Amino acid sequence: MSAAQSQTPMESKLEALQCHFTWDIDCGRSKFFRLRDKLVDIGADEGNSWLCHIYNLQGFIHYKLGLTEDAQSFFRRAAEGFHQMRKAASDEGPWLMVNYGNQAWLHHHLGQEAESQAYLSKVDALMNKYPSPSQEELHPEIYAEKAWTLMKFNENKRLLARDHFERAIRMRPDMVEWRTSHAIGLVKGFTHSNEGVDADNLEKMRKAKEQDPENLYLAVHFLEQLAKKGERIKHEARELAVKVLRNPVSSYSGIKALLRIYRHYISADDAVDLAEEALKHHPDERYLKRCAALCYKWRIIFYRDSPQQSMIDRAISLLKEVISLYHHVSILKKIDLANIYAKSKDGLGQAEEMYQELLESDLEPGERQMLYNQYAKYLHFDRRDHRRSIQYHKKAVAIPHKSFFQDNSIETLERIEARSQRRMAGRVDEFLRILDIKH
Repeated sequence: MSAAQSQTPMESKLEALQCHFTWDIDCGRSKFFRLRDKLVDIGADEGNSWLCHIYNLQGFIHYKLGLTEDAQSFFRRAAEGFHQMRKAASDEGPWLMVNYGNQAWLHHHLGQEAESQAYLSKVDALMNKYPSPSQEELHPEIYAEKAWTLMKFNENKRLLARDHFERAIRMRPDMVEWRTSHAIGLVKGFTHSNEGVDADNLEKMRKAKEQDPENLYLAVHFLEQLAKKGERIKHEARELAVKVLRNPVSSYSGIKALLRIYRHYISADDAVDLAEEALKHHPDERYLKRCAALCYKWRIIFYRDSPQQSMIDRAISLLKEVISLYHHVSILKKIDLANIYAKSKDGLGQAEEMYQELLESDLEPGERQMLYNQYAKYLHFDRRDHRRSIQYHKKAVAIPHKSFFQDNSIETLERIEARSQRRMAGRVDEFLRILDIKH
């Protein structure tokens, strides 16, 4: 029998639900841990229109990490939050379809079939009371939550998210927060692009900003896009900084993107000063420490002049704190610390020790690829070991995982080949052909 034929009626109903358990958003544990931290950094501001969606996603993440009690708690908080935010006379509403679907799945996995069936019945009741516009389309509330969720994953998921937001907005053009999140989603793939979004998407961002003028997160991202188009934005950036610093600390405050604007269009030193000013107002906020550490990394690693040892010491201190505050911190933060040690007086030994520990650790393919790419750069710029640097760029390329780091290693190898600087570089074109990598 096929898998579909072997399913029980309840399993078929569960598979037909629209919820986190059916949206194909599985990924490695390290990604789930990092995403959990990112959602915590958004904060629990009651004015956040996506707060209940955050709880729904946190519930799913905790389930995937094996923390079922925490998962149940988050799903309950989501349902309660929707009731309070929508000010409904009862706990009924189409915005609960995803949450009830999640709870049906969770009880099913826990072997609590009666409870699972109860939530399936609740979903059926909501679908009958609030039907979608057609059999081919989902309810706009489902499109919106699915879109917001998919934005947190890879580029293919983000493309689908933008489509879902557009569908939801077409059905409910009055939902300002959907337009805002859609506009922010438009720039997610352009963070490291010099050109930025095209004119059509820039205009969509402009209109969303006009409709949601108090949203500083959108305002900062829009300003960054204007800067990429060549507009002078220093004065506006400084004005936004004053407003951002007055708001509660959150990764949705716009502070990180604002620091990026400062780095590229004002100065890296000003970015460091702004981060330190934010920390002065909120010295215990881990997210601001993470942002400040990033600014110091930019200043120390990406500028040719040698920074003062006091700056390096401050960066090392911050990064150590960040690593301790984020229990499942990205491997990139440990790489950052190793690279900053390499710039410190007599710090090469500590840098090499950290890299060797990372090279011997158990990593997912994408993480190992990133490590090889970064270690290759460290070998080239700090150890002047060009032969081994090339070897590790090749190791990064050989891992079958499409990423910025693979592309960067390919570009580096191609530059070496084109310049014919070193005979030990080998035939890069032949190497890439053997790996069947098109670039």
